[in-house]
Amino acid sequence: MPLINVNMATGRTPEQKRKLMAAITAAVQESIGAPLGSIRVWISEFEPEEFMAAGELLSERQAGN
Repeated sequence: MPLINVNMATGRTPEQKRKLMAAITAAVQESIGAPLGSIRVWISEFEPEEFMAAGELLSERQAGN
C-alpha cells in the first residue's frame, strides 16, 4: 500500500489540492502498478513562517525580502 504525504505551504485552493492528489495517485499507479484502491495520498500544510530553506523563511521569500 503506497502512502504518499505531500508537505506544502498553505495557500492552495481545494481544487488545486484535489488535482495534485489525483495526479500523484495516477503517477503511482502507472509507475509501480499499484492497485488504485491501495494508494493513499494526503497533504500536510504548514504556514510560510514555519518553514525555512537556506536560512530564509518561506514567508520572507514570498514577500520578496
